[in-house]
Amino acid sequence: MKNSVFKVGAFLLLMLAPAVAVPVADTFSNPAMETRARALQRQLRCLVCQGESIDESRSPLAGDLRHLVREQMAAGQSDQQIEDYLVARYGDFILMKPPLQPDTWLLWLAPFLVLGAGGAIVWLVVKKAASKGA
Repeated sequence: MKNSVFKVGAFLLLMLAPAVAVPVADTFSNPAMETRARALQRQLRCLVCQGESIDESRSPLAGDLRHLVREQMAAGQSDQQIEDYLVARYGDFILMKPPLQPDTWLLWLAPFLVLGAGGAIVWLVVKKAASKGA
């Protein structure tokens, strides 16, 4: 009886181990490299969370991208080379500040278009209400 209780307890403990395991973060021992890595990671968008950079996102894809950035930095790649590689692989959307070019105009202009449309709707509603009151 004691042996089976021990086995069940050991089994439960092993099943809970992954739940309490803390992933080890990739870090550079060189503070300048770590600062450079964090700065570059803040410029890259998490493709899962979309509103967060890969530096702040906790998604598995962001973790993979952080690891990839650090691997390429350790291999001697410049920030621009790493950015170019990721843009070639995922498109301009991976950049937190995508460049202004014909295929990203909608990305840059969408907030102004929505604001303009909202203003036009408010103007029409106010004009219609004013004409009914007169």
